[in-house]
This record gives sequence, C-alpha cells and structure tokens, in this order.
Amino acid sequence: MSSFLRPAKTETKAVARIPAQTQYRPVSSHLAITPPVSVVIPAMNEAENLPYVFKTLPDWIHEVVLVDGNSTDDTVQVARELRPDVTVVKQRGKGKGDALISGFAACTGEIIVMIDADGSADGGEIVSYVSALVGGADFAKGSRFANGGGTDDMTPIRKLGNRVLTTLVNAKFGARYTDLCYGYNAFWRHCLDEIALDCAGFEVETLMNIRVVKAGLRVQEIPSHEYNRIHGVSNLRAVRDGIRVLKVILRERGTRKRAVRPAMITGEVS
Repeated sequence: MSSFLRPAKTETKAVARIPAQTQYRPVSSHLAITPPVSVVIPAMNEAENLPYVFKTLPDWIHEVVLVDGNSTDDTVQVARELRPDVTVVKQRGKGKGDALISGFAACTGEIIVMIDADGSADGGEIVSYVSALVGGADFAKGSRFANGGGTDDMTPIRKLGNRVLTTLVNAKFGARYTDLCYGYNAFWRHCLDEIALDCAGFEVETLMNIRVVKAGLRVQEIPSHEYNRIHGVSNLRAVRDGIRVLKVILRERGTRKRAVRPAMITGEVS
C-alpha cells in the first residue's frame, strides 16, 4: 500500500504517534492522506458565488489560494470572512491562465486542485481527484462526458465545438480524452516542472491537457458534473475562446504515438 494512502479508521488511532509534519488527514471513512492539498480559485467579481463555493470545499484541505483578478466588488473581503486563513494573491496580469499560474506559484501543498469561483463545480468531488492521485496518477482530469459526469451549462454549439477540439487533440497527441475544455483538474505539484505553462487566457486548460500527455505523465479522467453559474455572467466567449484553443492545439508540436509512454490510466474514480 502506498505511503500516501492509509485506511482512515486505522490512522485515526495512530495519529498521536506520527510527527506533526506527516499527520494523516482523514478524507473519508476509507481514505486518509499525508500530502497537503492546495485549492486554487481564480476569481473576479465573484463575491456572491464564493459562499456556495467555499461551503462545498472539504474541511481536510490544507489551504485555499484565491487569485483576485482586480475585483471591483467584495470578493476578497468575502473570501476572508468565509475562511480567515485564505491566501489571497493579487493578479498583476489578465486572463484565467495568468491567474492560475500566479495561484500555482503561491501554493505550498503537494497536491494542487484548480476549481472555478462561479459555483459550477462541486468541491465535494475533490475526494475523487485526490483518490486518483494517491492511487498512482500524476494528473486527475475532470470530464463532463466520462461515465457519471454531466453538464447543465453547455449549449449544443459548445458541446459540438468541445467534441471537435477533443477529437483533434486525441488524434494529434495520442490522448484518449473525453473532454477537453474543462477547468476542474488536480495534479501533483511536480507536474508544473514538466508542462511549463505560458498562456494567459481560457486556453490554459487545453494547454495543460496537451502537455501532460506530451510529457508522458499518468492521466486519469474523473467524472464531474458541471452546474450552471449561480450569479453573474461568464467571461467565456464560445467563438473567441474556441479560436484561441484551436490556435494552441495547432501551435503545439505533435507527438508520434509510438514515442509516447502509456499515459491514460483506465478506469474512473467515483
């Protein structure tokens, strides 16, 4: 059994004998972990949505890193009221990619989870992502179209666009993704050294998905349900951002399938 993975019930009795820096965190009745988990939330004018987002986050996570994109509402104040120990990073640049890169740099955890601030993602699913990572994956990729996933938010046009782009990435890079443009993912911190992120916009998720495959990292898809945004209006623009995603795909050099180590881990975490 991995040193990261222990039955929670057993370790609860032994935790007093474990040094503080290696204490196990009970995740569920069947799982406890030692790696600290950081959750990165990029946010711009999401004060109304943060109470819903923070409420779903598990109490065993190590830290929450909120990246504030120069909000003009009470986003930062609300975050600090909800979680006094929140780490707030002021974004200097613009775009979701820039915000995530800034947030990743501020994380102290060994596992990093990225989640949106609009209330569309359920923080309770984080246990599935973490379970996949401690079980052997390097990158746990959320999928709305894997068995058990779903979406309330995507229009038929966006679904079609996502399917076309996913098919293109699979063909060009030898991946086996069922979803491409989704921002709910988790990974070991060491993955950042392998993928060298360098884009500022919504296309950052696609770039990550491409580069983890090119790096030969072990990827496991996690069924995830995407809900509608609770308050406010999304900054996503289907055509504009779809073109940016396509440019990223075309710009990245393809990898010969025979040169890529088996990257996708079969099976899903529920």
